[in-house]
Amino acid sequence: MYTFRKTPAKSVMFVVDYDDARRAYLWIDNPEKASNTRIVEMTARAQQEQGTLPEGTITSIRRVR
Repeated sequence: MYTFRKTPAKSVMFVVDYDDARRAYLWIDNPEKASNTRIVEMTARAQQEQGTLPEGTITSIRRVR
């Protein structure tokens, strides 16, 4: 008989909302870092500078999964 075993998530997904109603998604590979809101915000800003997230004013960052 097989039992269902839930494995911990390898990455955490966030939705990033902008002031002009745009939306982007952000993945963080380390669940421990994803629990710290300051680190998530810093990661989003860093990805904006690198060009992986669109430029603009971020209004909110929410965890999706």
